[in-house]
Amino acid sequence: MQVRYVVTGLMVVIGLAGCQRTSYDYSSNSNAGPGYTPPLQAQPVPSVQSGALPPPGGSSQFPTAPAAAAPTSTTMASAPTTALDVTKESMVGNWRVSNGAANCDMFLTLTNLGSGSRGGTRGCTGDLTAMGSWEVSGKMVQFKNRAGDTIGRVYKTSDARYDGTTNNGQPLSLSR
Repeated sequence: MQVRYVVTGLMVVIGLAGCQRTSYDYSSNSNAGPGYTPPLQAQPVPSVQSGALPPPGGSSQFPTAPAAAAPTSTTMASAPTTALDVTKESMVGNWRVSNGAANCDMFLTLTNLGSGSRGGTRGCTGDLTAMGSWEVSGKMVQFKNRAGDTIGRVYKTSDARYDGTTNNGQPLSLSR
């Protein structure tokens, strides 16, 4: 029974030994040990200046909007009146591409990539070799390079056919 009291007393003493209070006197470096960093001293702050801002230039505080570029035959900025409605889901899959005199394959997915969806080509030449994504904009399908620049666009002309051009003016057709 006494052994139990001795063991309990030793446990209390050992436990209290880890609870010693320590403090540091920051006013002197007498207790500075390895890794000691003294507290930072206050630094002077320069005075704050005030004044009125100059009036905005011109009659408006906003810059002039850039003029809209006129669509050309190579950019085809809007869909022809004969273009049929397009859905993203109807575009997904494998397409046979005619680009000028060359033929190749195009693969379109619904996997997001930037503002569009992931796509790619196999066996194509010219601008289409850099195709990385595509997106539907109204009745137009735009193909983009890996930098996000539009490299071509097509419009639905029948159930399984799309026609348009690349940015360099080459005719572009997709069919299944």
